[in-house]
Amino acid sequence: MTMLQPPLTKILAATDLSPPARHAAGRAARIARQLDASLTLLHVLPAGPLDELRQWLGAAAGQRLEDDSLRELTALAGELRAAHGVSPQAVQRSGVVLDVLGHEAEACGADLLVLGARGASFLRRMVLGTTAERLLRRTQRPLLVVREAPHEPYRRALLAIDFSPWSAAVVAQARRVAPKARPVLLTAFQVPFEEKLRFAGVDVSVVEHYRQQARAQATQQLHALADDAGLQPGDWDPCIVEGDASLRLIEQEQVRDCDLVVLGKHGRSAAEDLLLGSVTKHVLAEGRSDVLVATLPADTAPAALT
Repeated sequence: MTMLQPPLTKILAATDLSPPARHAAGRAARIARQLDASLTLLHVLPAGPLDELRQWLGAAAGQRLEDDSLRELTALAGELRAAHGVSPQAVQRSGVVLDVLGHEAEACGADLLVLGARGASFLRRMVLGTTAERLLRRTQRPLLVVREAPHEPYRRALLAIDFSPWSAAVVAQARRVAPKARPVLLTAFQVPFEEKLRFAGVDVSVVEHYRQQARAQATQQLHALADDAGLQPGDWDPCIVEGDASLRLIEQEQVRDCDLVVLGKHGRSAAEDLLLGSVTKHVLAEGRSDVLVATLPADTAPAALT
């Protein structure tokens, strides 16, 4: 069944004002312009370091830091306005970064959160550390992690499909965030217990028969999912590969020259959180593309998986 979602109208981009985080702001501005969505730029001054600065150097030093960062944030908004024809709202807050981000996302009704893959301070920890897990567990909003400078709209999106309930969300949100990108639907299959079968002396032809069956089943499922998602034949590319999903994602990202990889928040298992699991960690560490982590709306997420 096709997963219908409303148009993306509100984007929240968090920035620590470092160069990598500016890439994320630029990508958010491009998407906002393309989809005619509003854009909020959020800069959070972590409460702990700010309080320490005031304690050691006085309130005036803390105020200067706030004033300087607000000027820089306002200047960034102006740059995006000039470059992309959008009018970002610049918002600066202080506090616990995750709490502030969640509050601001709720306040503006953000349809998409955008972060840099690397940053000078909290953004690096947010993507690669435990903050990311807490963020995704708190929100049903999709998360776009930006790695590269945005020179053009997304051209080709590699969608990780594992036929879990989140696979439909992967397709739907990829089309929502990158409507002009050509989708490449990748699913990775493996022969169950292949090593044990070989160790037990099962004939190679039998194992190969199982392999062909697994490939055929994956192919059938992939085309059925694409049809259910409303993808027309010829408008998307199938990619059925054998092996470890994380390795194949990186391989095919490069082979097919993709500039966006889209993953589900959870995989086949209820306990498997891909953002902190091996698949997404590997994609973020080894890949070159931006990564969109798709989520399910609260009213469609299976109860056992929320």
